[in-house]
Amino acid sequence: MWSLQNLLFILCISLRCATSAVGVLNVTGYLRREVNISCSYDLGYESYEKYLCKNSCGRGDVLITTTNPVKYKYMIHDDKIARIFTTTISDLRSMDAGKYWCGVKKFLKDVYTEVELKLVKDRCCGTVTKILNYQGYSESISCPYERQYHNSLKYICRGNRPSTCLQQALITSYNKENGRFRLDDDKMLKKFTVNITSLSQEDSGYYLCGVQRNFDHDVFSAVLLEVEEFCCVKSTKINGTVGQPLTLQCPYPPQHRDNRKFLCKGDQHNSCMDMTNQSRFTVHDNVSSSSFLVMIAELEAADAGTYWCGSDSQWKIGNYTKMELSVFLQHTLGTLETNNPALYVVYVVTPVLLLMCVLFILYKYRCSTVKGDEATSRNTQNKL
Repeated sequence: MWSLQNLLFILCISLRCATSAVGVLNVTGYLRREVNISCSYDLGYESYEKYLCKNSCGRGDVLITTTNPVKYKYMIHDDKIARIFTTTISDLRSMDAGKYWCGVKKFLKDVYTEVELKLVKDRCCGTVTKILNYQGYSESISCPYERQYHNSLKYICRGNRPSTCLQQALITSYNKENGRFRLDDDKMLKKFTVNITSLSQEDSGYYLCGVQRNFDHDVFSAVLLEVEEFCCVKSTKINGTVGQPLTLQCPYPPQHRDNRKFLCKGDQHNSCMDMTNQSRFTVHDNVSSSSFLVMIAELEAADAGTYWCGSDSQWKIGNYTKMELSVFLQHTLGTLETNNPALYVVYVVTPVLLLMCVLFILYKYRCSTVKGDEATSRNTQNKL
């Protein structure tokens, strides 16, 4: 036989209990995580016992009460000032999904709020936007959202775990600047943008853009950011001669055909000096071969060093050529290395000259031998 409490509950539900005007409270939780179910109540019920139950809410279906606020994986707290009691369910499993009831215990007729708990996996997302950038530069991550969320809290976090994203947010729309991170919300375009400056390889990884929803799980979009060390298409070594002209060839991506082309000098690409405004440096663009030529007139010893060819002043693409230029000075005798490792004095001694020296020495030796033989012959004749 059904108990009086069950009969009263069925009667209450069939009459919609009159006092439960909030409708169904939809709550979403993440598997293996915890969820909070918060239910409000009217003024005057502060001292009444509150509870959470499941199914038909019979005696065995009551999970937790404010009289015994901690039980197994359930914990309940009653904020009497805000008139909201919150039940926390930890270690969520698939069997925890379903219908619950927030109850306020009264004589004969309890007050109920229906709760529907949905569980989802704690990972995101089906679609991931991939972004590639390089060390030392900035990146803007664009996060679109729907119109109804234009006043909602926006945020971004690292990783791909939605359940802890807000707690571990790098920055939010309430706190728009945090170190290298800045968040700007464009409500007209329905997107917020997170700018990250001074990128390093440690910034590589997954990011979640989040939009908070009050009565359901937050909305997320995923981004995979890859930060690579700056590198070039190729690195070449080039030799030149003091006083002579030199031509350097620099390839560039076809989409950069209308960009300004430049050659800069320096050990690091982000601190090099543009040389194309120097009088001895002339740039000629060869669009058909997607390359440009830099002609240097009358090389100087000081021209030796590291050069970078570029076609994008932001160094955004990374499609550049690094060149190590060594400058030599021509001479005619021997070889002498100077203190400047890029500058050498070269002495040229031809094989013909060496051969002439050898023949001359042999000739002198032959002449002295013949004279010696003649002198010996005269001495012998005189003695006879």
